Amino acid sequence: MTDTHESEYFDSADLADRQALRRVAGLSTELVDVTEVEYRQLRLERVVLVGVWTSGTLTEAENSLVELGRLAETAGSVVLDGVIQRRPKPDPATYIGSGKAKELRDIVLTHGADTVICDGELAPGQLRQLENVTKVKVVDRTALILDIFAQHARSKEGKAQVELAQMQYLLPRLRGWGESLSRQVGGRAAGGLGIGGRGPGETKIEIDRRRINSRMAKLRRELAGMKTARDVKRSRRTLREVPAVALAGYTNAGKSSLLNRLTDAGVLVENALFATLDPTVRRAETGDGRLYTLADTVGFVRHLPTQLIEAFRSTLEEVGDADLILHVVDASDADPESQIRAVREVLAEIDALGVPEQLVFNKIDKATPETMLRLRALAPDGLFVSAHTGRGLAELRARIDQRLPRGDIEVTALVPYDRGDLVAQAHERAEVLQTEHTGAGTLLHARVDAALAEALRPFTDAGVG
Repeated sequence: MTDTHESEYFDSADLADRQALRRVAGLSTELVDVTEVEYRQLRLERVVLVGVWTSGTLTEAENSLVELGRLAETAGSVVLDGVIQRRPKPDPATYIGSGKAKELRDIVLTHGADTVICDGELAPGQLRQLENVTKVKVVDRTALILDIFAQHARSKEGKAQVELAQMQYLLPRLRGWGESLSRQVGGRAAGGLGIGGRGPGETKIEIDRRRINSRMAKLRRELAGMKTARDVKRSRRTLREVPAVALAGYTNAGKSSLLNRLTDAGVLVENALFATLDPTVRRAETGDGRLYTLADTVGFVRHLPTQLIEAFRSTLEEVGDADLILHVVDASDADPESQIRAVREVLAEIDALGVPEQLVFNKIDKATPETMLRLRALAPDGLFVSAHTGRGLAELRARIDQRLPRGDIEVTALVPYDRGDLVAQAHERAEVLQTEHTGAGTLLHARVDAALAEALRPFTDAGVG
């Protein structure tokens, strides 16, 4: 499948793993009935991976295919083999070229695979042509990621977002097969078929397309209503002037583990890609007692499907509206630099590049010394932590405290005891420099935001001097 110099995707170090694979009883290669794969739920079981290496280094191409394998395993598949081909661009007909497609068919037959997964988003024609050659189901990277999201969605909003993304992907890929889906027409155009030959003038594809469009419109209305509810909650936090911190990063970088460590949130933590789809917002405190919110968001991945970014845009607004983004990176990954690039590409798409960012390299307990040296050179201001062992978390909390916005209006006010709520707000939202309890009330000296300064204004004259 590959050029002479690139050989196979698996190098000699992986031979033992390849030889250890065992055939699963009861499974056979799916040689027939592949004509309506888009109407059936994905059943990824025994798969062969294929990628096209168009640019970058061979290591980067192999890392991309390794990640595709992890995605396939997350979806419930057994990865049997993986191959890459070096070419300037994917073949417009069969993705890897007709000759290589026949070689791929032989690999599928040898392993008894029932699915081929391509490391890219294929056009409908490419999927169809490759299925015709390999005689098995062909799935591209986008469909695979959508399938994983569908498995992991738990909330009503998450399920609606994933369904919308799936339908956006499916719509241009509807296709009909055989005479039964040909257009039915009436009158003389029916070719003399007479009774029974006249129909509504719509093919099955057109009916499906109309139903999908109708369902997509309904989902958009539902999501708009859910967005309104989230906006209300966010506006309440804003009115209280509570700073917001968002955890963003590559999938499986350890964002949920960090959230649990920082807030005791009790969020589900799995060693799996896209374990978190529904946003989780928890309350946290800085070292000096100031409140802030910490939001866990869906993980990103290389070539995250456009449909998913659009469907999850309302969820990702938690990132765009934050005062600080904790960009979590898996320090133990083979290519953390590419993870950083992929995340920043998504941040650019949701207009969040202007939000202050703090790189946080997690899983340092699993990283090699060489990787640590490289990352420290890459990000001198980065933080290095382990959510598993707790190492570096104190420094992380201190950095959050340092980088969160503070009130810049210094006030001194004598607050009556019956307005203790204002003193409490100062401790929650502001930097309290000094307090003193007097006979007339609490003498408060603090740096506050504009809203709290206005609320304290009636008492500032009494407190000065």
